Amino acid sequence: MGQTKAIWWVFVGILATILPVKAQLAVGFYSKSCPRAESIVRSTVQSYYKADPTVAAGLLRLHFHDCFVQGCDGSVLIMDERAEINAGPNMGLRGFEVVDDAKAQLENLCPGVVSCADILALATRDAVDLSDGPSWSVPTGRRDGRVSMSFQAEDLPSPFEPIDVHIQKFAEKGLTEEDLVTLVGAHTIGRTDCQLFSYRLQNFTSTGNADPTINPSFLTQLRTLCPLDGDPFRGVAMDKDSQLRFDNSFFKNLVNGNGVLESDQRLWQHASTKDIVQRYAGNLRGLLGLRFNYEFKKAMVKLSSLDVKTGTQGEIRKLCSQFNNQ
Repeated sequence: MGQTKAIWWVFVGILATILPVKAQLAVGFYSKSCPRAESIVRSTVQSYYKADPTVAAGLLRLHFHDCFVQGCDGSVLIMDERAEINAGPNMGLRGFEVVDDAKAQLENLCPGVVSCADILALATRDAVDLSDGPSWSVPTGRRDGRVSMSFQAEDLPSPFEPIDVHIQKFAEKGLTEEDLVTLVGAHTIGRTDCQLFSYRLQNFTSTGNADPTINPSFLTQLRTLCPLDGDPFRGVAMDKDSQLRFDNSFFKNLVNGNGVLESDQRLWQHASTKDIVQRYAGNLRGLLGLRFNYEFKKAMVKLSSLDVKTGTQGEIRKLCSQFNNQ
């Protein structure tokens, strides 16, 4: 019996060495291994935000696009012709320089400790906070992925898709309809190109008229910004009232027919999402406005925990733009 027990424990020990360890994310993960990690990321984001406040929206979009493809593993940061960055939905992603800068500082201080995926998650939280939005404790301990393929990012939610398709895509990630509406609320500090919504302004669905859900006065503004012969890449704020402030005015705009992207405006028309938009819209910032801030924090923690790699999975990149040993 003693010999059998000994063989069993040897077998368990072998398994422990060959199977990846699945750890959990934890707030303060770097408190001992790199105590200044979060403060360095914060100061880096502050520096870039001071020079260009629109970088906050860039970091939010970058983080979402990272997490929605293979989980939050920094795969969107890889610069390679076959990588996710070259997928159509990732056109115009920005904020890479913020992550790279913070990573360089952390590699000098704590080499091989802090992942690029964690830096992006922390930087996104700090960017929202600097934009007068909520702050939250970010569970850390993510590892960086070893795979980044452009085709895997082609199925990201698109502004041209029906709300039912968005609901399904979010459900496949374990995210609810409330998570969908809440996370889309990040568009309160977002910008988009004329080419992604100009079809709504003229011959919408071959009717010869504009999208009837657009408020007439807002339609005039959009046509001025994006004329028929205008620059398709011109940037337009997705929250006409407070494009640099993270608040609930985005939802008020949807209620009033002032949504820029069709998929955003459809949240107000869809039976499964209308009530959520209404709750967030509130006439005053007050309790209803604060509810959006509260729910946004929860939704971001949920998003940033999608399919993460921890323990011995993946790697800790030396450079965020390339895999180790390349």
